[in-house]
Amino acid sequence: MRLCVIGVGYVGLVTGACLADLGNSVICVDVDKKKIQNLNKNILPIYEPGLEELVKRNKTRLKFTINLKEGIQKSDIIFIAVGTPPKENGEADLTYVKDAAKSIGKYINGYKIIVDKSTVPVGMGDLVESIIEDTSKAKKKFDVVSCPEFLREGSALHDFMNPDRIVIGAKNKIAANKVAEIFKPLNTKVIITDLRSAEMIKYASNSFLATKISFINEIANICEKVGADVETVAMGMGLDKRIGRLFLNAGAGFGGSCFPKDVSALINIALSEDYDPILLKAVMEINKIQKKSIITKIKKMLGTVEGRSIGILGIAFKPETDDIREAVSLDVMNALLEKGCRIKAYDPAAIENAKKMIKGVKYVKNAYEVAENAECLVVLTEWNEFKELDLKKIKSLMKSPNIVDGRNIYDPDLVKKLGFNYTGVGRS
Repeated sequence: MRLCVIGVGYVGLVTGACLADLGNSVICVDVDKKKIQNLNKNILPIYEPGLEELVKRNKTRLKFTINLKEGIQKSDIIFIAVGTPPKENGEADLTYVKDAAKSIGKYINGYKIIVDKSTVPVGMGDLVESIIEDTSKAKKKFDVVSCPEFLREGSALHDFMNPDRIVIGAKNKIAANKVAEIFKPLNTKVIITDLRSAEMIKYASNSFLATKISFINEIANICEKVGADVETVAMGMGLDKRIGRLFLNAGAGFGGSCFPKDVSALINIALSEDYDPILLKAVMEINKIQKKSIITKIKKMLGTVEGRSIGILGIAFKPETDDIREAVSLDVMNALLEKGCRIKAYDPAAIENAKKMIKGVKYVKNAYEVAENAECLVVLTEWNEFKELDLKKIKSLMKSPNIVDGRNIYDPDLVKKLGFNYTGVGRS
C-alpha cells in the first residue's frame, strides 16, 4: 500500500520503518528540516534497539521528506503520528494534530483514509474530521480512523511486529477493514470498534498500567513499615492469574512520554465531563511521593544530604532508551543540586539528552567513574550493565559504601555481605 506518516518522532519513525518492513511504500514527513536531513544520512533522532538497521534495510520503500503535500497526495492512507505533549494543566496539547488535519484538508486530492496514531483525547477523531472538512476546498471524500499505538520504548520493534492486539475505531467499517489489511501479516487479534472507544482504549490501558505501578509502590512503602519484602509480595501476587506479575515492580516511580502524560490527560477529560477521577489522581500523587522518597532514603542513609558527593546510575526513564521525558532522575538530580550536592552521573544512552536538560552535573563515561569518591550511589534506571558491575571494585572506589537502589536490582543480602550500607524500595 501507499502510506504516509506525518510526524517522525518516536512513534512516527518506528511506525514508518515497520510499515515499510511489511512491504508498504512509506513517505515519512516532518517539519523539522534538520531531522529529515539526518534521517536521509541514516542519522536517527532517537535511540531504539534495532531501529537504525531497520531503516537502512528498507531504504527503497522508505522516504523522508519535509514536503507534506507530496506525502498526502501520493498516499492512500495517512497516519498522523505527531506529538501531543502535556500542557501545564495536564491537558494534551493538540496543536500538532490540528495542524496535520489542516494540511490534509488543504492538500487532499482524492479519497483518503486518515489514521490517528497519536495519543489523543476521546472525540479527537470527530474533531480531525471537522477540521479537514472545513479546510478542504476540493471537498474530496475521506474517512477518519483511530488506531492507537501500544509501543514500549526499548522494545518497540518487537511490540509492533508482535502485538497483543490491533485496535481500530471508525465510523465506516470499510475504511476500518482497509486499515486492518495493513496489519494482516502480523497475524494477531484485530478489534474493530467505534472511534471514541478506540481512543479510550489507549488512555485506559496506559492508566491501568500506571495504576499497577503506583499500587505496588504503595505496597512497598507499607512493606518498609511492617518489615515485609515487596519483591516476595509481588511474586506471590503475580502468580494469581487474575493479577499477573507484569508491572508489579516497586521502584522510584514511573516516567517517560506516555504514563504521566496519558494519566494526566484522562484526569482532565474526566474533569471536563464533571466527573472526579479519584483513583487516577491518587495514581499521580503516589508517583510524586515515590520520586521524593529517594531523597528521603539518601538523607536517612547519610544523615544529611547537603553538600554530599552523590553518584547517579541511570538517567533514562527506563532501560534500552535515551528518553528522559518525565524521568525520575531529573527530579532527583534537581533536588540534590538545590541542596548543594556534587553529582556525577552515567547512563549508557541518555547522557547527551541529559546535558541539554540539567547543568551542574558531571557526566562520566562509566559506572566506575561515578563511584569514585562518591558517598552514595543511587540506582535510578535498571540497565543490565548495572546489574553486572564488579561491586567489590565499586566499593573500593567509593568514599563511603552506600547504595540507594531505586530499582531493586541488587540482592540486599549479597551487597550487605560485601560491606555496603544498602536500602532498596520496600525491601525488608
